[in-house]
Order: sequence, then C-alpha cells, then structure tokens
Amino acid sequence: MPRPPTQSLNPEPSDPMLTYALRRLLLAIPTLLLISLVIFLMVDLAPGSPMSEIPRSIPPEVRAKMIAALGADQPVFFRYLLWLKQFFIVEPAYLIDGWFGTSLGGDEQRILSWQSRAPVFDVIGDRLARTMTVVGAGYLIAAAIALPIGVYSAYRQYSWFDQLGTFVAMIGYSVPTFFTGVLLIVIFAVNLGWFPSYYDASLKVTDFASLSRQVWQMALPVTVIALFHAAEISRYTRSAMLDTLGQDYVRTARAKGALEHTVVMKHALRNAMIPVITVLALGMPSIFGGSIIVEQVFKINGIGGALIGAIVASDLPMVQTLTFIFAVLIVFFNLVADILYGMLDPRIRYE
Repeated sequence: MPRPPTQSLNPEPSDPMLTYALRRLLLAIPTLLLISLVIFLMVDLAPGSPMSEIPRSIPPEVRAKMIAALGADQPVFFRYLLWLKQFFIVEPAYLIDGWFGTSLGGDEQRILSWQSRAPVFDVIGDRLARTMTVVGAGYLIAAAIALPIGVYSAYRQYSWFDQLGTFVAMIGYSVPTFFTGVLLIVIFAVNLGWFPSYYDASLKVTDFASLSRQVWQMALPVTVIALFHAAEISRYTRSAMLDTLGQDYVRTARAKGALEHTVVMKHALRNAMIPVITVLALGMPSIFGGSIIVEQVFKINGIGGALIGAIVASDLPMVQTLTFIFAVLIVFFNLVADILYGMLDPRIRYE
C-alpha cells in the first residue's frame, strides 16, 4: 500500500529576486542616511544666509528674532534630526492625510521654505506636473527614437545610416542644451514665429484647443531634451549591440539557420540591453529633477526653477530637500536596474 505523501518540514524557499530586493532596500537605509547627512551639512555650511538680503540698518535684536523664526538659531545636529523626522515621518503623514482624509499629521511642523514660508513638499507638488510633462515626454521620446537607431546602426555598421546617426549623435551630445535651446528659439520662435519662446505655466488643459496649445508650447523644450538624451542612448545601444553581435552564441544561432530577425531581436538585443538599462535607469531621476538648464531657457516653472531660485535665495530647506530627493531616486532606480538585469539575462542569479 503506497504511503501518503508527507509534508516537508522545510519551508519553501522564497523568491530569490524578492529576497535580493529586500536586502538591497535594507542596505539602502544606511546609505541614504549618510547621503542625507552629507547633503545637509554641505548645504548648511555653504556660504550664504537667508538674512544676507536684510539691510544692515535692521537692529540686531530684530535680526535675531527673524533668524529664530526660521529655526536657523538651533544647533546643526538638532536641525538635521528635525529635518530627517519631517522628511520621513511628518511629510508622508500629511500626504496620506491628503489622499484619504485622515489626520495622521496632526499639528506636526512640516518642512517650510525660508523663501515663501510654504511647505516645501507643497511647492514641489505644484511644480512636479510641469516638470514631468515636459522633461518626461522628452525622455520617453528620446528612448523611443534612440533604441531603434542604435540597434540598426550596429546591424548596418559603417553604412550611410550609421554614419549619419553617429554625426547627429555627436552634435546632439556635444552641443550644450542651453545653446540648442536658444538656437531653436531664435530660429523657430523669433524668426519663423512657429512656436512660442517661453512656457505658459498658467495654461490649463480643459479641451482639445487647450491641449493643442499645450503640445505646441512643449515642442521646443521637448525637442532639446529628446535630442540630448537620444544622442547618449543611441551611442550606448550601438556599442552594446556591436559587442553582442560578435559573440559566439550569435554566430552559432546563425549557423543553425535561425532567422536574422530572431538572431538580432531575441539573441543579440536582449543581452545588449543590459548596459543600456543602466543608462536608462540612471537617466530616470532627471525626469523628477528636471532639466534645470532647459527649464531656465524656456521659463518653465518646474522643479529645476525651484532649485535655482532656492539656491539664489539661500533657501536651505528647499535645497536640502530637493537634493536629497534626487539622491533617493538615484538609489531607487539603481535597484530597479539591478532587478531588470535578472529579467534580461538568465545567467544572473539573485542568491
């Protein structure tokens, strides 16, 4: 009589990728804490003060009260711990309150901008949509254009298409974005009058006509951003594809009679995307950080403009918060890139 199956005392092994992701997240905590301390101290100890614009005729006791109202009279380490608590506890609580109508934040003090006396995250939220719309659209268009160009340039190495792509990529990557932006404004906005020379932040998209105006005013800044990023991505894609097309397994696939489309798109492209994923992932934080120069050229009232204005006004809470958000995004997208490696290359194991 066959014996009934017995349940194993050993639990099923967990998903290696999930375990790896959790381990990386735990390791990211001390990394981010160290980064936050370095950013806070560098910004706090840098020259400049929110009181630098106050006339010297102001009495010292009044100046002292103004500094105390900003909380700048507290010790550096105390202000750092308070800012850390506000960033990781208070601000997420207020965000949850806004979404679900709860009262987790209570009366806790938020991170306030010294320049506007408004909560820093409220200022970021007001500008985030514009930055993501313009810079995000430019980055997505750049990736959509650059990947096919890079693949085909590698497949048709030294052809006229490859040489033309190399020439355009060299121009797009070597010419600074402020020069490209000003050049497009002079040609297409000033001389030809086809597009507006600045971004109208007051425009609200409510119908098809306003949507058309929105796309119209986004054309020039999106073109500048897409040209710069497409040049970089296409060069990395071409280089990775050239290296992969010369591998033995690609020649073996062709010797076995596999279709050329299958060889290029399945065997070569999948492995060539591994270094390209790094470029794409590390470029993603620029969507949130914004292309600061492009925003200044086209007068886009986005996050980049907020950072520049905060630096000019010595608005330390705004500078510290925005800089740390950029650092968090870089750490996060590095983790995303590492996880995507395992999906693209089965040789990579998360054990």
